[in-house]
Amino acid sequence: MLSAGSPLSEEKLEGVVFNCSCNIRWIQLWQQRGEAGLHNQQLFCNNGFFKIPLQLMNISHCDLPEISVSHSNLTVIEGDRVTITCNGSGVPVPEVDWTVGGLHSINTHQSNQYPPNVHSINLTLVNVSRDDNSFMLTCIAENIVGMTNASIQLSVQFPPVIIKFEEPQKWHDTCMIFTVRANPLPTLRWYYKGEEIKQTEYVRPEMDVYQDNLEGCLMFKDPTHHNNGNYTLEASNYLGVAVKTVYAHFLRPPFDVSPTPTAIPTMTHRPEEDTFGVSIAVGLAGFACVLLVVMFVLINKYGRRSKFGMKAISGNNEPDGLSAMFLVSKWDSYVTVLDGPLGLSEVQSLCVVGEQLADAVVSRRLGYVLGWRDARLSHAFLILRWVWQGSCFPLSSQNPPKRGRSGYP
Repeated sequence: MLSAGSPLSEEKLEGVVFNCSCNIRWIQLWQQRGEAGLHNQQLFCNNGFFKIPLQLMNISHCDLPEISVSHSNLTVIEGDRVTITCNGSGVPVPEVDWTVGGLHSINTHQSNQYPPNVHSINLTLVNVSRDDNSFMLTCIAENIVGMTNASIQLSVQFPPVIIKFEEPQKWHDTCMIFTVRANPLPTLRWYYKGEEIKQTEYVRPEMDVYQDNLEGCLMFKDPTHHNNGNYTLEASNYLGVAVKTVYAHFLRPPFDVSPTPTAIPTMTHRPEEDTFGVSIAVGLAGFACVLLVVMFVLINKYGRRSKFGMKAISGNNEPDGLSAMFLVSKWDSYVTVLDGPLGLSEVQSLCVVGEQLADAVVSRRLGYVLGWRDARLSHAFLILRWVWQGSCFPLSSQNPPKRGRSGYP
């Protein structure tokens, strides 16, 4: 048996004789509308007496349902409670219902019959959800002849919510992505350092609208470290305001070696260990200073003092040219005059002059002044050897050194 829901797009009904009744009224309607290719087929029905063309069949009290709804469009605020009504009428009396598959809001159905042929159903939505914004509510009235429907678009208004506002991302230009949802659509404003950002060639918003969503980017052209800072997005409609702030870091300032604000490490300070280390360092430094001062004093006091308590001829213990000439002539006079064993006074005189001459030998300036002869050098170094070996101190008259012909011992 064929019904209004049967597929006829590929069926050939030509040659089939139906019984003329309300059950095939929908086929007659389809043939009249040219659906499923039925207008090109010769269809007949038997009225109980003879076969007649289906187009001529006349059945009373057999029509498509008529439908009406209480609202053409329904606008509510999130959280509201609302009831809408759908009426279906016809003969036979149709079945009426709301299709609410996928609806998030709590809903209830209430059916009523009104004579002679009206079927009514009420749909009540409780605590309407923003997720049902733009939902299409459809009422269907159906009987044996066919189906009729009517739809209402549900508009749920709610305050703005900022779903996304992100840190800058480098694309062709630099973009701070945002997504804002609200109904009615909100007005967007951006703030930087407390001042509203005006659209310019270098900073501008770009966005698209999809249902109750605004999606886009706050675009920056060639930003620098001067653009670093907190950016605030404000979205508002008559139901409320939403605000979100994001820190945007575009470039590090030139010559800046300080860490970024988001990467400050936590350090544990240990004052006891630091104090102990500083104390050791200060003690070592103090000891070194004291040691250097003591060495300096000892060097100044004993470093260039004569073994016999006599100072050199010149004031700075480094003889100049005249002093050196005097020492050499004095030394030559002692060497020339003395012959034979040296007495205690002679040895003392030689040691004093030799010590002063030894100081002169150490001086760099003596060689330039004198142009030493070999004999004088040997005499000077002889006295130096006496001094170094302790022959000149302490002096003893029992063991005086002797001068021989071949030189000094």
